[in-house]
Amino acid sequence: MPNSNEIYEREKKLKERLQKIESLEKEAELREKKLRQKESARKQVILRISPSLWNDISEWAEQDFRSINSQIEFILTEAVRKRKNKD
Repeated sequence: MPNSNEIYEREKKLKERLQKIESLEKEAELREKKLRQKESARKQVILRISPSLWNDISEWAEQDFRSINSQIEFILTEAVRKRKNKD
């Protein structure tokens, strides 16, 4: 049977391990949060297109109840998805 000093030392070591684990969990949560923020960040681009293409996309967006920006993103996403499936 362990004496009180041994019990105290075991408790101390367990508390230290628990603190390390909690510290690692917090660090992992921060990294995960940063990754989520990075993934959810939108990139901005300047896009120059002809007025006729703009009108076509605008009409299409209106039919799909989307903004022009959302419609352009939809078109690009679909094009990339098709290209990936082709390879």
